[in-house]
Amino acid sequence: MRVRLAAEFGLVFFVLIAVYAVAAPPGGPIPVLLLLAVVAVLHLRRQPGFDRRDLWRPGALPARDVWRPMLALWCATAVAMTGLVAWLAPDRLFDLPRERPLLWAAIVVFYPLASVYPQELLYRAFLLHRYAPLFPSPAAAALAGALAFGFAHIIFGNVLAVVLTLAGGWLFARRYQQTRSLFVVSVEHAAYGLLIFTVGLGGFFYHGA
Repeated sequence: MRVRLAAEFGLVFFVLIAVYAVAAPPGGPIPVLLLLAVVAVLHLRRQPGFDRRDLWRPGALPARDVWRPMLALWCATAVAMTGLVAWLAPDRLFDLPRERPLLWAAIVVFYPLASVYPQELLYRAFLLHRYAPLFPSPAAAALAGALAFGFAHIIFGNVLAVVLTLAGGWLFARRYQQTRSLFVVSVEHAAYGLLIFTVGLGGFFYHGA
C-alpha cells in the first residue's frame, strides 16, 4: 500500500508536472489546476477520516496566535522584498500597478479565487491528507508538500519562482497543520502572492515568463 501510494505521489506531483512543463500546452495552468482541485474535493468528501470543515473554517483566523505571527511575518517580508527590488531592479518596483493598473486590479480580485484556493485544496488539504501515511511526522509531510509545491512552479521557467514557492509551501503547510483551515492559508497565500505581483516580481510568475 505504501509503495503504491508513494508511486502515486511521485507521479502526480513530479512526473506529470515535468511532462506539463516540457509540453507547455496552450491556455496556461489555471484550467488544469481548477480541474485537479475539483477532483481533490470530490476525493476528500468521500473520505470518512477527513473533516470537511477543514475546507474553510474561517473562525480560525481571529485567534491571536494565528493572525499576529502571520501579519508580523508578512510585514517583515514586504519590507525586505520591496527593499531588494528597489535596490536590485528599481525599474521593476511597483511596475504592474503603475503601468497596468487594470490588470493589477483584476489580479487582486481573481487571483485568490482562481489560483490560490485551488492550489490550497490540492497542495494542502489533498496532499497532506491522502499521503499522510508516507511520512513519519507532520514536519516531514510539510517538507514533502513544500517540495512538491516548489517543483510545480518549474512551469514558469525560472529559479526565483521555485525558491519562493518552496519557502511558501513550507509556511502554508505548517499553517494548515496548525489551524486546519484552508481559509487561513488561502488568506496568507493570497497576501504573499499579491505582494509579489505588486512590488514588481509578478513577471516571474506569469505562465511562460
